[in-house]
Amino acid sequence: MTEKQTEMLEGIDAIIFDMDGTLIDSMWVWAAVDMDFYKKYHLSDPPEEFYQKMEGMSFTETAQHFLDSFPTLTQSVEDIKAEWTKMAFQKYTTEVDLKQGIRGFLEEQKARGRKLGIATSNGTELVEAVLKALDIGKYFDSIHTSCEVERGKPAPDIYLLVAGELGVEPGRCLVFEDVPMGILAGKNAGMRTCAVDDASSRAQDEKKRSMADYYIHNYDEIRCGV
Repeated sequence: MTEKQTEMLEGIDAIIFDMDGTLIDSMWVWAAVDMDFYKKYHLSDPPEEFYQKMEGMSFTETAQHFLDSFPTLTQSVEDIKAEWTKMAFQKYTTEVDLKQGIRGFLEEQKARGRKLGIATSNGTELVEAVLKALDIGKYFDSIHTSCEVERGKPAPDIYLLVAGELGVEPGRCLVFEDVPMGILAGKNAGMRTCAVDDASSRAQDEKKRSMADYYIHNYDEIRCGV
């Protein structure tokens, strides 16, 4: 075991992962979905502040954010969520890949007896579909989305929900996240945090490094024998 892995995992009984940009390389999908959605409903591309405010929101909160920001949209929150799911489904099940080294890392941690969970802001249907397509659902003892809790990230609710189901105290959990608001959610839950490099949040690398306890480019960096 590497020195970095030994330090990161010391005293850790459970590991909880965000999904998009952390377990899977999928953030590019949403850039494509946004473009198609804007075009379909004749919406102008919003300013950067729109996306900054959206970071960490649950799937439900994001749909409401769109409704609040674009008065010409007349659908319900559930209608928008269903449309986004339909638009992203094929890409999630046929084009999205795992982050480098994650399968081996999951196998190692299961073999060492650590409990594994997912705390994602995505919708349940896409979560279930991509985990099945990539054959990694079997590794996880608890899988929940932020739509199941009162507040999305950076609130700690989703991480506390998963830790509670795993039966592990927050202080003995390690969180992997790819964006600052997710890292903050883990920290707010009282958990150790590791930032994961992702192309979509690379402009925030300095902030991610300053917030998280650890930082990795890929999971091969913390795998045994790699």
